Amino acid sequence: MGLDDKISNKAEDLGGKAKEATGSAVGNKDLENEGKGDQLSSAVKDGAEKVKDAASNIKDKLTGN
Repeated sequence: MGLDDKISNKAEDLGGKAKEATGSAVGNKDLENEGKGDQLSSAVKDGAEKVKDAASNIKDKLTGN
């Protein structure tokens, strides 16, 4: 996973947490749910990047790189 992807995913996750907390604090369910959605999106992207990294590592081991 590239550093830019890690930073972007972390920023999206933190932004989602902030939205969720703000929405919860002011009683705005839409904002709270949007924050949860942002966190889920970040987690999915992070998971996909980890799968790509693992596949690349396996390929490198098989090819001797």
